[in-house]
Amino acid sequence: MTKLIALEEHFLTSEIRAAWEASPIGQEGTDRLDQGIIDERLNDLGQQRLALMDESGVDVQVLSVTTPALNNLEPEQSVILARQTNDFIAATIARHPTRFQGFATLPTASPAHAAPELARSVTELGLSGAMLCGRTREKNMDHPDFWPLYETAAALGVPLYIHPQIPQQGVRDVYYSGFGDPVVDTAFATFYSAPRF
Repeated sequence: MTKLIALEEHFLTSEIRAAWEASPIGQEGTDRLDQGIIDERLNDLGQQRLALMDESGVDVQVLSVTTPALNNLEPEQSVILARQTNDFIAATIARHPTRFQGFATLPTASPAHAAPELARSVTELGLSGAMLCGRTREKNMDHPDFWPLYETAAALGVPLYIHPQIPQQGVRDVYYSGFGDPVVDTAFATFYSAPRF
């Protein structure tokens, strides 16, 4: 029997939400989007989510933190939250092992810690890879600081799922000013990030 596995399946912990709210960068624009019922659903990794999966015919969700994940936080804070979040994902999977898998949340704000956290998440926690947002602060994904992370993923044989993030303010000012709608930034972010590879 063929299974339907969904990859774009986000959640958000109260700790990450609080860190975003306390950060001067925080969500960097996505907080202005009206997420409606989606915002409420980001908090649920239990029966309501499972019921929606059943209703939609989804057999397995690969869980990941919603954008911008930890990318806009301070390096030290991102290291702590990455570890906590990945432990949380693993515990959630353990409660529903046939329904959930997970992508690690990495502390890319502290590049030296990102590769070791990926290795821990895969080898110790059993996660399936990691989700990366399009950039970390002003560094795009092709920055040399991230190469050890890519080498680690290749050595482990796991995917890095690339999720768009709103471009840097300078890019938004030059390319997207005048649209008046932050949703446009999100749509164009995909096209901005992909060619950098």
